[in-house]
Amino acid sequence: MRLGYNTNGLAACDAVDAIELLSAIGYRSIAITLDHGVLNPFDASLGDQLARTAAALQARDLRCVVETGARFLLDPQVKHEPTLVSPDPDGRARRVDFLRRAIDVAAALEADCVSLWSGIVRDGAGDRAAMDRLVGGLAEVIDHAGRQDVVIGFEPEPGMLIDTMQRYGDLLEEVESRSIDAARLRLTLDVGHLHCLGELPIAAKIHQWADRLANVHIEDMRSGIHEHLMFGDGEMDIPPLIAALAQIGYAGQVNVELSRHAHVGLAAAQQAFDFLRPLCDAAEPGAPHSHTDSECPNT
Repeated sequence: MRLGYNTNGLAACDAVDAIELLSAIGYRSIAITLDHGVLNPFDASLGDQLARTAAALQARDLRCVVETGARFLLDPQVKHEPTLVSPDPDGRARRVDFLRRAIDVAAALEADCVSLWSGIVRDGAGDRAAMDRLVGGLAEVIDHAGRQDVVIGFEPEPGMLIDTMQRYGDLLEEVESRSIDAARLRLTLDVGHLHCLGELPIAAKIHQWADRLANVHIEDMRSGIHEHLMFGDGEMDIPPLIAALAQIGYAGQVNVELSRHAHVGLAAAQQAFDFLRPLCDAAEPGAPHSHTDSECPNT
């Protein structure tokens, strides 16, 4: 597995700066949240930015994923809107267009996946109507991802239509029932979300969904409170989660997500790395007390 950090936790850094800073700490991957100042897919200079970013990734031997959770990129007044479940068809179309652009960015950067989520149902629509909206938009997104050979990492998110692993399973069944290519619709697993919603034990969930796993978010969290916390400030027992990822042979990215620490971004990134690196080292084969058969190649 490769330890990484999400750019939504680094204030005032463009993608190239973030790559350089995180690489210097020792991170081996980066989750790039597209935003106003970070590979904005609507920016006329995007092509040049992508070329610089791809070169920086290659020079530093970093992998990346593309994240689509910018708070106010599409609507400067309402957080995360519009979404794939918004009531306005034109709004949903804007989200689909954004996601297609994100897929193009991912293809240019040879990213491991594009991470996305469903959105909050704000108009009181029933489950059937909301699911129809979601799957209708996802069909277009998955089709475009197939043409670009990009993987989608769908993230269950507290408070959204698809919030739990059970609901993610429901979504997969719905997608398959409509003859949409569900193989490309893989999983972004935020372990803090599992703790927040009481989906325990988390290690068991990691094993259960191992074959779908495309991307991992990690942070500390408290039960019932969706607030991303620095390690040690919440309730989570992190070592068994790293061990579980090693046990399933997960070779992808484990990206720290601390957007609310952006005002102390680099210090927080260093603190998180100092906490996680020994756990990853301990999961290596042959390490003392290690019971895994996988490797952690960020050493």
